[in-house]
Amino acid sequence: MFARLQALLAALWGGFLLCIAFVATPTAFAVLERAQAGAFVARVFAIEAQVSLALGLVLLMIERRITRDAVEAGGASSQFSAKLLLPVVALFCTIAGYYGLQPMMADAKAGHGVASFAALHGMSLAFFGVKGLAVLALAWISQQRSS
Repeated sequence: MFARLQALLAALWGGFLLCIAFVATPTAFAVLERAQAGAFVARVFAIEAQVSLALGLVLLMIERRITRDAVEAGGASSQFSAKLLLPVVALFCTIAGYYGLQPMMADAKAGHGVASFAALHGMSLAFFGVKGLAVLALAWISQQRSS
């Protein structure tokens, strides 16, 4: 049951990230003025960060439970696996990419900061991409395990 729940949540999270990346963000910049689109997308990413934190923690707890049950049943020798690492990577990317870089991006927009807005935006995009890949890999692996 936990494996199926894990596969479902990871797939929904991956779809959510894909919708933001390929639908919401490009559409906002296509139909709104640049400043309005930026404000809209900033709000979308704020919500995405909160959802990602919640789903990442839930998936991490589910994986710990699955692994613990397997160790107790004698089917696994270690409590650490790649399936445990993927939600951790996604959580790290959320924290570093949004909560770490977003304040620095606001400073760069104001004209002061350590790096340029473009460089920070690129780093944020890289973290979002890695998070998406980790979540989709978790969905793929979880689906194979649950079937």
